[in-house]
Amino acid sequence: MSQEALQQLLQEHPQRLWRGQTAAPQGVATAWPVLDTVLGKWPRGALTEIYSSVDGIGELRLVLPAVAELSRREKRWVLWLTPPYLPYAPALAAAGIDLSRMLLVHPRKRLDSLWVLEQALRGGTCSAVLAWPPFLAPAQLRRLQLAAEEGQSVAFFFHKAEEEGGHSLAALRLRLAPTPSGLRVQVRKRRAGLPGEGELTFPEQMAWSFSPNGS
Repeated sequence: MSQEALQQLLQEHPQRLWRGQTAAPQGVATAWPVLDTVLGKWPRGALTEIYSSVDGIGELRLVLPAVAELSRREKRWVLWLTPPYLPYAPALAAAGIDLSRMLLVHPRKRLDSLWVLEQALRGGTCSAVLAWPPFLAPAQLRRLQLAAEEGQSVAFFFHKAEEEGGHSLAALRLRLAPTPSGLRVQVRKRRAGLPGEGELTFPEQMAWSFSPNGS
């Protein structure tokens, strides 16, 4: 999808002026009791960085309840930017996501990815942004954080564990590791709060969210 086509699609969305309505809440419920205890809510208008020791260990299942709620409650897009595998529509629908709100974008160039991220976050047209971005310099992260604040999006940036650096402008940073029944979630950083740690148990019937054949 070209930049021009994406810009037109976002601008034609009927909720373009969403930001002018009643002020948005400060966070979105996680729907996981353990997460509610260790981090409260997913921050809105801010970046959340999620670092995984192994790909596909449950990082999407961690955020899907909130994404599903946003897709049903807000008439805005849920943007998927350069996911490593093809999102599996039947599993997303089973998780309660309104598929008509999904927007999947695979820019051809790195700079195009950054442009798409900034436009999606700043424009107020996306309730949530799930992105697997390239390396981001501090100045680029700062621009994206300001864009998220302006558009009041819930932004999840997924990274490999070895990519975790030191200081970050993100409001929330998590590090994930697999357990026999779910996921260990370590809160490395959060605004106005101390680090914490908890373990999630995933229901056995909870379907994978990526197509097993996608790549």
